[in-house]
Order: sequence, then structure tokens, then C-alpha cells
Amino acid sequence: MKFHKILSLLLCFSLLLPFTVAADATEGDVIITLGENLTEEQKQNLLTEMNAPKDPLIVTVSNKEEHQYLGDYIPKGKIGTRALSSSSITITAPDTGLDIKTNNISWVTDEMYMNALITAGVKDAKIYITAPFAVSGTAALTGIIKAYELSSDQVIPEEVKQIANEEMVKTAELGDSIGAENAAALIAKIKEELAKNTPKTEAEMRAIIEAAAKELGITLTEAEIQSLLSLFNKMKDLNIDWNQVGEQVNLAKEKISKFLESEEGQSFLVKLQEFLVSLIDAIKAIFK
Repeated sequence: MKFHKILSLLLCFSLLLPFTVAADATEGDVIITLGENLTEEQKQNLLTEMNAPKDPLIVTVSNKEEHQYLGDYIPKGKIGTRALSSSSITITAPDTGLDIKTNNISWVTDEMYMNALITAGVKDAKIYITAPFAVSGTAALTGIIKAYELSSDQVIPEEVKQIANEEMVKTAELGDSIGAENAAALIAKIKEELAKNTPKTEAEMRAIIEAAAKELGITLTEAEIQSLLSLFNKMKDLNIDWNQVGEQVNLAKEKISKFLESEEGQSFLVKLQEFLVSLIDAIKAIFK
């Protein structure tokens, strides 16, 4: 099986997403982000669900902030009028990457958060994203980035925040067409290539996008290619640390490889194969 197929299949199991350790943040520190429109009961339930410490640093995310960072990319109705998705961020040791788990998040996937946060320069943490019931998850990215700024005393440029949110939305929209895992894998692959060699012309950028899609076995429409061109042309002109982006992608690959070589990984692949065989047999039985 080719590596990129394994990558696409296992991204949701590896849950690799980086969060930059702050100069004044230490391993084990916990930051909680809460949607502003949660009821007190919902807040307490989510704090319990996230195993929050007794007196955590809490960052509140407003619906106004959601509209500020997402209003240019998705309809207002999609953003809604309430900020509900919340998260727990636990700082981990340097170069450990980031583990992400979600609950009640219906539109933004783990891999989409990963890609967007890598763009924002975030690494090294365990992140748990949740809500009291199924929500799109758009507020969570804003909250995590906001928490990072407060805990690190570093300011992420507004244009970088905007591009991270645009990336998340465009990946989710692309996922509606080609599948969420394929969309996230494609974005990661394009970033990997940009980290190796930044294109100088739009033709070179198009070539990278088309080559990445071909390698992953993904067919893109011209409109989808144009959307990706717009996104990555903006991205390459920003002050993004592409060396770090490349390192985070490589870290993800290393962790996936180790997972595959482990007893747990081998067991997973065997179970997956057994499931696919049983599924095929069930389909065959229908037409007998």
C-alpha cells in the first residue's frame, strides 16, 4: 500500500496537530477555551468532560470573533449566532507534535484543525475539542489561536489568522466534494511541497496542486483548482515559517510509520482488512 493511502486512512487515528510551546508556558500547563454562549450548566459539563484542573486558564470565544475570522469565507448562517465549541489545550514537550480528539464537531475534522494550526505556527500540545451538542466547530480554531497568543505573549499577525481560518473553511468545503480525509491529505501534501520549494509563478503553483492531487488519486474540478490557487498564493506571500511546516508534516509521517510498525498498528490493519472483506461479502449477498 502506498504511503499516501495509509496517510489518508490513518490521519484520523494519528490526530497529529502542533501547538507552539510558549516561552512562559511549561509542559503540563492547561488552557481551556469556552464558547461565550454556553449556559453555566453546559460550561460545567464541558469542564468535567475535558477533565479541567481546578483553576485553569480560561479563554472565552465570542460569536463576534467567529464572524470576524470566518465572515469572508462562509455564509453568516453557517457561522450561526452562538459560539459553543470549546477546547482543552495541554502543553506537551517540544517536538512531540499534537494529539487531537473531537466530540460533537460535525463539519471541521481533526485533520483540518491540524492543517490550519500548522499554518498559524502552532505545535506541541494535546487538544480536545468539544461542544454540548453537534456543532460545526468553527469557534474552536479561533479559541485555540487566541489561547496560544495569551499563553505565549506572542502575537499572531491578523493576516495569518485570516489565512488559517480560510484554509480550514476551504478544506471543509473541498471535503464536501472529495471527502474530508482526501481534502486534508491534499492540503498537507501541497504544504509539504511548498516547504521544499516555494513556487515563483502561478503556473508552478498550479503544477504543485495538480501533481499532489494526482499522487493522491484525487480528481479536482477547475473551480476547485482555482480555489486552491487563491488560497496558496495568499499563503506563500505571508510570513509563514515553511521550515516548521515541513517539520510538522514530517513529524506526522514519522508517527504514522511508527504506528504502522507497532503491534497496535498491525492489529488495526488486520481488523480493517477483515471489515472490508465482510463488507464486500455482504454486498455480494445482496445481489445473489
